[in-house]
Amino acid sequence: MSAAHFVVAVSGGIASGKSALTERFGRLGITCYDADVAARAVVAAGQPGLAEIVVQFGSGILRADGELDRAAMRHLVFADPNRRSALEAIVHPRVRAWLREKVDNDRGVYCLLAIPLLAETWPAYDWVDRVLIVDVDPAVQLQRLQQRDAIERELALNMIAAQATREQRLAIADDVVDNSGGLDELDLAVAQLHARYLRMAEKTGACEKPA
Repeated sequence: MSAAHFVVAVSGGIASGKSALTERFGRLGITCYDADVAARAVVAAGQPGLAEIVVQFGSGILRADGELDRAAMRHLVFADPNRRSALEAIVHPRVRAWLREKVDNDRGVYCLLAIPLLAETWPAYDWVDRVLIVDVDPAVQLQRLQQRDAIERELALNMIAAQATREQRLAIADDVVDNSGGLDELDLAVAQLHARYLRMAEKTGACEKPA
């Protein structure tokens, strides 16, 4: 692995509880760098990524303030796989570079990367030390998604189907957290994983202690 520190990539299906998990690691002093945050940063006004999107798709995808009109962009690429692939070719490499820069400058014992599309983009992230998948019973996932977004069952099923399958995610996992239960169970799972990752990071010498 070529990153400067011990790195754990976190992923999971929609409404699986990734944010709840990374929040608990944060309480233990572990920083999480989010690919969704990166995806916004690399196409902000003035960034080369946004300029390339304008060249590819035209100025009609800009708001009056010069920022990317995300609703217009979604509408443009949603039903066109070729356009979606063109957008991903611009955004995804920049997201990876953004995350690598964060990792290289991290000074914690280890750090996390939250990457919702990890299975879909694997092996582009095969440089991480561990892959942690937040898993959930499909029935629980469906119920949580419907409640969270206040949507009908059919739409929720379509949203789940648009992602990588549960089997695809589990196939790249080094560690799995079953988040079908309550928060107490999640707290315990995170505590156990934190202890494991501390041992691994110290053993490999991948971490660099603060000066």
